[in-house]
Amino acid sequence: MDQRSLLEFMTIAEKLKCNLRHSCTSSGRPESVAEHTFRLIMFAWLVEDAFPECDSDRVMKMCLLHDMGEAVTGDVPAFEKKEEDRMTEKDAIYQIAEVLPDKKRKEFLMLLEELEASETMEAKIVHALDKMEAIIQHNEASIDTWLPLEYDLQLTYGQEQAKAHPYLERLRELIRQDTLDKIDAAVDEALDEQMGLQGFYKMQCENNLAEEKNVT
Repeated sequence: MDQRSLLEFMTIAEKLKCNLRHSCTSSGRPESVAEHTFRLIMFAWLVEDAFPECDSDRVMKMCLLHDMGEAVTGDVPAFEKKEEDRMTEKDAIYQIAEVLPDKKRKEFLMLLEELEASETMEAKIVHALDKMEAIIQHNEASIDTWLPLEYDLQLTYGQEQAKAHPYLERLRELIRQDTLDKIDAAVDEALDEQMGLQGFYKMQCENNLAEEKNVT
C-alpha cells in the first residue's frame, strides 16, 4: 500500500475516534465508535477458544471493520436505524474502499459482505458479540443514562443472534442476569430514597405539631 493512500485511510479511520455512540462509559461520558470497536475485538479474542472450528483471524478482522462506514455517517442507535440509514452506511463503505489498493479493497469488501450476509459462523459470532458488547456497556454505565425503552431492550437485544451457538446463548443469559440485577438495585435504591423522604416528611410534621402545641 503506498504511503499516501495509507495516510488517507488512517485519516478516515480517525473519525471513528470522533464519532460518538448513544451509550456512555462507566465514567459518564459518551463512548466513541472506536472504543466500541476496540472492545469488540478484545471480546472476540477472549472467546476464540470457544470456537476452535472458526477462523478467529477473520472474526477479528470483521470486528475491526464492522462499523467502518460510521466514520462517514456517524452512529445511528439500533432502535432508530432505518433501511435508508443502512443504505447510506453501505454507500459510505464503498466510498471508503476507493482509497484502498486492489488487494486490500477486495479483502475489505469481502469481509463486510460476509458480515452483512451473516451466513458463516464467523459472521454470526461477530453479530452476536457486537450486540452483547453494547449491552455490557449499558450495564456498566449509570442507569440514569438509559432511555425508558432500554429497560426492555437490554433484556432482549441480541438474543436472536446468540442462538447461533450454545456458548453465545449462555453468555447472553449471564449478561441478561447482570441487567436484571442492575435494574433491581436501582429499584431498591429508589425505594430507599422514597422511604427516606417519607421519614423526613413525617419527622417534619411531628416537629411542626410539637411546635404548635408549645405555642398554644
